[in-house]
Amino acid sequence: MISSAIIPQPLAKLPWRLIFLILGISLMGLLTLYSAAGGSMRPWALKQAVIFGVFLAVALGMSTIRESTIKTATFPIYGVVLVMLVAVEMLGFVGKGAQRWLDVGPIRLQPSEFMKPAIVLVLARFYDLLPPSATRTWRGLWPAAALLGVPFLLILVQPDMGTALMVMLIGLTVIFVAGAPMWIFLGGAAAVAAGMPLAYALMHDYQRKRVLIFLDPESDPLGSGYHITQSKIAIGSGGVFGKGYLQGSQSHLDYLPEGHTDFVYATMVEEWGLIGGIILILAFALVIRWGMRVSRRARSRFAQLAAAGLTATIFFYVGINLMMVMGLAPVVGVPLPLVSYGGSAVMTMMLCIGLLMAIERQQRSVSSLS
Repeated sequence: MISSAIIPQPLAKLPWRLIFLILGISLMGLLTLYSAAGGSMRPWALKQAVIFGVFLAVALGMSTIRESTIKTATFPIYGVVLVMLVAVEMLGFVGKGAQRWLDVGPIRLQPSEFMKPAIVLVLARFYDLLPPSATRTWRGLWPAAALLGVPFLLILVQPDMGTALMVMLIGLTVIFVAGAPMWIFLGGAAAVAAGMPLAYALMHDYQRKRVLIFLDPESDPLGSGYHITQSKIAIGSGGVFGKGYLQGSQSHLDYLPEGHTDFVYATMVEEWGLIGGIILILAFALVIRWGMRVSRRARSRFAQLAAAGLTATIFFYVGINLMMVMGLAPVVGVPLPLVSYGGSAVMTMMLCIGLLMAIERQQRSVSSLS
């Protein structure tokens, strides 16, 4: 926050350090997309810049929303997004073998992206309404499991394993922070381990290939393992200082598939090297650290849980993508927010940032009155 003696008070209340950090991450993404297009703003960088600008304005507007308003809107928002997920199954647009999008006039929406912040808010509100003593009982577990399980299954059958996995991890984070007993998580992990053979048998063929290639990417280096193999080559060839901006051979010669979306980090590291990759990771780490601090300083149970879940959303976005491009996790189609091309990840990231700024502003307002 900047002193109101320098700029008008409404602007002074904004967390400018965070905003500059977000602008820096987005700028790195735009530079990478410009390079991936061979030194051109089209077709990716210009559109990405417009999308980011729109959602940055949305996030700044959201920062003025009061916590009481967010609480009131939580269950209606969750209900609307759930209806949209059901509508996807009935009326959704099919593309690339999946049915994930809903056409609303000229706009094509992916409702599963809205579910990421929605599941955080609805679980935070549920535990806010629940007496703390009931958190560790079945009364505090089965409704939360239902609120989380229904959208998880609806997203899983689209099929969109990456988004379904993120929704599950985000929801479990809120439940864990709320104080659910540890045996629930240990028992769930054991059940998942025991059910893995059945889950593998129910997977689509392309999903099975992703798991097998993750375990042994060299088994099909020119087929299903091509993405991971080329990603590792791009990251490794960058060395410590990189090949230089606009000099990445893997992306410019089209060896690296999806170098502007899911594997954009490999494109960036090839040109900026280990140093550039670490700087980007540190920038995301500072954003996550800020979100954790907002959760820790929260004055209400709802704000604490919501901030923790929203921060976890950003963490899982970044963590899963980086593990994916480095071959440490199967390729599940999770982009790097603000860096990968695409409006969905930018939207979700900025919605989370906007809600976190609203919670932080509420904290400062309460502190100034006390």
